[in-house]
Amino acid sequence: DPAPPEIYTLPLPDALPISLDRLAGAGLIDDAAFARAWVDTRHRGRGLARRALSAELRQRGVDEGDVRAAVADLSPEQEVAAARRLVEAKLAATRGRPLATRVRRLTGLLARKGYPAGLAYRVIREALEQEGIDPAQAGLVEEGVLDADAATGEPDQDGELAADPGD
Repeated sequence: DPAPPEIYTLPLPDALPISLDRLAGAGLIDDAAFARAWVDTRHRGRGLARRALSAELRQRGVDEGDVRAAVADLSPEQEVAAARRLVEAKLAATRGRPLATRVRRLTGLLARKGYPAGLAYRVIREALEQEGIDPAQAGLVEEGVLDADAATGEPDQDGELAADPGD
């Protein structure tokens, strides 16, 4: 179905919504499918957590409902497994460095990828224990540090337990 001739004489700001509506009507623009593909690709490829994925989709103008639906497909188990893979790789790359440096790099990595603090500390603690390192040396067993996600008891906008009441 060709475009109506009058669309070619409209100024671009007026023609653009008409063109986008026609493309969406033809099934060529689908934000929900885009969001699902983005979450799958960025989680598998970069190890991004729901929080980071949600932020990226919002920055790209994806509707909030589509964002929530796309990140809901990512299970907590998948998120933990991805965090473990990231920590395992970074731990191997930091062997021989001081423990405080390793922990700082690991927590920074997971924070940049959007992981909640409590999950990050738990995964790091487990990885250090597997290496035979006492997590207490790294300051990872202080009361409350590992339960940071449960501090508020309320889920944030992405359905995760907030690490900080101001989160």
